[in-house]
Amino acid sequence: MCGIFGYYNYKVTRDRKTILEFLFTGLRRLEYRGYDSAGISIDSDTITQNAASAATGSANGVVHNTSNGTTNGTAASKSPVVVEDGSSTYTCTPIVIKSSGKIDALVDQAYTELRSGDVDLHANFDSHAGIAHTRWATHGQPSTINCHPHVSDDKHEFVVVHNGIITNYKPLKDFLVKQKMTFESETDTEVIPKLCMYVYNNLTEPLAFSELIMEVMTQLEGAYALLIKSSHYPGELVACKRGSPLILGIKETPVHNLKRTSSSLISDLREIRKRPAGEAFEAFVASDASAVVEHTKRVIVLEDNDVVHLCKGAYGIFNVGHSDRSLAVPRVLQTLEMEVNHIMKGGYNHFMQKEIHEQPESITETMRGRVKFVPSPNKVVDPYQTRRITLGGLSDHLSSIRRGRRMVFVACGTSFHACLACRQTVESLTDLPVNLELASDLLDRRSPIFRDDMCVFVSQSGETADTMHALHYAKDRGALCIGITNTVGSAIARHTDCGVHINAGCEIGVASTKAYTSQMVVITMMALALSEDSIAKRPKRDAVIDALGSLPAKLRRVLKLDAQMQQLAEELKHETSLLVFGRGYNYATALEAALKVKEVALMHSEGILAGEMKHGPLALVDENMPIIVIATRDRMHAKMQSIIQQLRARSARLIVLCNEGDDAIADLCSPKCRLIQVPEVDECVQAIVNIVPLQLLSYHLTLLRGHNVDQPRNLAKSVTVTEEG
Repeated sequence: MCGIFGYYNYKVTRDRKTILEFLFTGLRRLEYRGYDSAGISIDSDTITQNAASAATGSANGVVHNTSNGTTNGTAASKSPVVVEDGSSTYTCTPIVIKSSGKIDALVDQAYTELRSGDVDLHANFDSHAGIAHTRWATHGQPSTINCHPHVSDDKHEFVVVHNGIITNYKPLKDFLVKQKMTFESETDTEVIPKLCMYVYNNLTEPLAFSELIMEVMTQLEGAYALLIKSSHYPGELVACKRGSPLILGIKETPVHNLKRTSSSLISDLREIRKRPAGEAFEAFVASDASAVVEHTKRVIVLEDNDVVHLCKGAYGIFNVGHSDRSLAVPRVLQTLEMEVNHIMKGGYNHFMQKEIHEQPESITETMRGRVKFVPSPNKVVDPYQTRRITLGGLSDHLSSIRRGRRMVFVACGTSFHACLACRQTVESLTDLPVNLELASDLLDRRSPIFRDDMCVFVSQSGETADTMHALHYAKDRGALCIGITNTVGSAIARHTDCGVHINAGCEIGVASTKAYTSQMVVITMMALALSEDSIAKRPKRDAVIDALGSLPAKLRRVLKLDAQMQQLAEELKHETSLLVFGRGYNYATALEAALKVKEVALMHSEGILAGEMKHGPLALVDENMPIIVIATRDRMHAKMQSIIQQLRARSARLIVLCNEGDDAIADLCSPKCRLIQVPEVDECVQAIVNIVPLQLLSYHLTLLRGHNVDQPRNLAKSVTVTEEG
């Protein structure tokens, strides 16, 4: 749930201030992942190649030390130390700066401390490794002592930033305490640098930095992504992951416009000391592509148990589970399709505001190339043999899905609501029974999953920890696993048998908006694709496809309600509670609207199935309680009119969301009820239209109540940790 970022440069001269700004900018791009504290680690001083060799008698970059401490930034230990060759300078003892609060607080503190310590911000580094972290607290309160980076000792021999949870940290901590190591924080992370130091101090033969970390990884349990630097391995950086997301961005710069003459790949750790110096090279390691895209679009998505070693202007990727850990494993170098403008506010005041207003375009992108809106005019072609929905990621598995016992949708939070909103559509078009499972509850119950089940895992980030655990649970039982994510190369995308990317574009605001509507569009398209072999369902399919085609224009009309929603928010800003009633397709709309108000406006709100109103919730109704009722024209329309009548009979303070031109609702609600009127579409996709004004309402409520829209209290965008790790 935290965000980690690392920057490595070699033969690309950067001054200390530029390096700091790279780290701060990387953290700002990742701040949606956690923002209760932050920290960085950079190098303090430089030592020349000659000084290193003279001090140790080394001529090949291997520094042999015999003392037991660290003096003036020069590494010292019982064991040999690998130092980079080929650069005019080497980096030395790490500086660690930490701050509670958000990134801006860290920036102010960093510059204040560095200037007061007479640290030269304009000092140049030909080789440097910096790491940074923004925290979402899991172990220990948000405080300076608990925030990252964590260090092995007061000499900062090993410095670590961590995203995830170490589940066996207590026995590790007990062991290390017996080894006379002192702990300062309440975190699970602090065991990692101390374990690194313990392993290092007990080496019987020299190990490369990545080999040392692989030894440490064998002792760690849980989910984690780590960035590690050390005064024992100056100018080097190691990253590793298990469970938590991590990507490596590569930027190779020709020297003096000449072509590169040596490879930037390390293929064998046994040759690392003899390896010649590389050429101009930069690397960026981050929890998410949003922190990398402005520097490079060439990235590698790391897999579980991968270890990245950055040194001598090169990189190598090794794997703890590989039969020979010293040999590099192949990983695909991908090109990001994301653009820099996708991670900017683009003239809007907040990311949430931008993402709400992007929805006409985002759902267009979701459908682009996948939906044939105009049937073939050729009379000779059998319309029942013409495919109107093309989902390339599912095309080879459609027959298997149709033959399945049932479809099981597994998700958390907003993604679960998207599944709930489309359940009826999937059932009616496919004639398959549909089960919905909250991922955490599925795992708690150890619910039966069968080999002929079709399990669909829905996650915006593709890294949601509970959903990932549920995916592994289903795969172990032989079910066909289908992924629906917004992130190419994510863990869910890699581990499922097939799937669909929603293509909603980068979503930065913690409260999901455009990803939610795109998820609903994708699940609807999946139901349409599965029903293409049914002649009886052809008229309904055509109606739904036509409705999908009309959605962008309908959403643009709904967005014009912005001023009206702002006015309504003004009336509700001092309220302490809000109820939202929905039924059928719009039960999910009620739940999602209530969740948005909770998430960002920090107001108690509850989404309620209208059919259950008389079974308890009616006791809450009085003339002061604001209640939103979703009563658009669908098969539940008559029942929702009855709900409104019952609420009015109890003098309820009603806000009714209905379709334009719905005179029956208008007459029923006149004169005291407030109406929110939205365009009408087919009931299968009406929920996509209905949620938008309620997203706008939650946005304006948040501003008027004085809260942070994009970074709500105690939350983070991507939940990549669980109680089990």
